[in-house]
Amino acid sequence: MRVATLFGITLSLAIGIGGVTLPVTQAVQLRDGLVYFVQPPKLVETTTTYKDVNVWGGTYYFTINVPENAGESLQKVTIAQKEGAENIRYNLDDTRAFVGTRDRKETQLKLGPVTNDRKTRTVSVNFDPPVTPGQTITIALRPVSNPSFSGVYLLGVTAFPVGEKSHGQFLGFGRFQFYSNWGSW
Repeated sequence: MRVATLFGITLSLAIGIGGVTLPVTQAVQLRDGLVYFVQPPKLVETTTTYKDVNVWGGTYYFTINVPENAGESLQKVTIAQKEGAENIRYNLDDTRAFVGTRDRKETQLKLGPVTNDRKTRTVSVNFDPPVTPGQTITIALRPVSNPSFSGVYLLGVTAFPVGEKSHGQFLGFGRFQFYSNWGSW
């Protein structure tokens, strides 16, 4: 499907077809069953509690806004390490998600399976039930420890709508800079 056609479908949903106005909350679904967000979520912020190497007990926060006109609920978020001197390992059982931001935590969200594919360096966070449009949520991912090597670590964030065949929308990179404290000796 070409972008112009996808835009036309979205526009038709917004203004109505044949005098009947369809709700903008309907997702875009292609003939082959692939589901897209009408308006994709947005990666608002990524932060970490500690920026030094080898620190235990840190948390990496990923704040995502699911707009009112997303067209579909948020089913899954993947976080894939794309750069960094070493693979970050996680305590997947300590993963949390909540409505709100790191500084303004509201309702805790129930998670489905949280998995890690070490080969692709990707963590998948499933929501059960899915996150409805119109909410800002934060995922709190707990590393075993911060990396041993200083430098920039890029973590790509992708959001998936509800659907058996859903198209992931890349939201951007979380950029973490870890520093060596050796200079203070």
